[in-house]
Amino acid sequence: MAFASVMVPLDPGPCSADRLQATIHLAAQFGSRLIGVAARETLPTRLYGKGAYINPQIVDLAYACTAEEMASVEETFHRATAEIGQAEWRSARKDPMAFLMKQSRSADLVVVSRDHGGGVEDWCSSIDPGELILNVGRPVLVVPPTINHLSARRIIVAWKDTREARRAISDGLPFLKAADEVFVVSVGEAAAGEETREIAEHLKLHGVTCGPLFRQTSSAGVAAEILTLADEKRADLIVAGAYGHSRMREMIFGSVTQQLLESTPLCCLMSH
Repeated sequence: MAFASVMVPLDPGPCSADRLQATIHLAAQFGSRLIGVAARETLPTRLYGKGAYINPQIVDLAYACTAEEMASVEETFHRATAEIGQAEWRSARKDPMAFLMKQSRSADLVVVSRDHGGGVEDWCSSIDPGELILNVGRPVLVVPPTINHLSARRIIVAWKDTREARRAISDGLPFLKAADEVFVVSVGEAAAGEETREIAEHLKLHGVTCGPLFRQTSSAGVAAEILTLADEKRADLIVAGAYGHSRMREMIFGSVTQQLLESTPLCCLMSH
């Protein structure tokens, strides 16, 4: 099992080059087809607002600017992937999130950046990783700013007995099987310790070198415990199920998923 096709959205922003390089390394590791996508509305609603009056000169200038930026991003993609046998480019004048969602039907893995408060040039900053994970039906690799390579030699699997966590483990098997060491971590009720050992044994049947770890919940919270363990074990990837409750509930009461998306210094592979 491997990722036959990986997809990455691109833009002229500063995080785009690192995101592309990380995806190029993954494509090389798994022998995957690499699909670069770019989309931008000519007159983005978030910049101009709904119902705003825009004269013809502004429209013409915006079209010319969008065309120029699109051409530049495409050129960057082709230059960076010149040595890759399977590289494909797709672009459109559409909302970046809507275009990525539609195109991801062709991908086994989608690579996006963690929210970094991007500026106007970061078209992909309008792609909410949480919203994407909830709706795309594909595993999503969320990459923190400045990271341009993922070795995934030591991996933390954040385990909780939910559909989302089971899906994440299945989706993450290409990474897990290639890793040097995997730690299945549960944080919470004592009963989860037996579950964690069972999952570790299950992964061993897939040829994964792994062991269970268990931590009680502390005042720092579940996400903080997972990140502390990741630091202790020198892990560079976390595999986790996302949004085990409704997103509205998690917005109100807090969410391990959201905390990882907002603050983790590591790459996160998430599934829903």
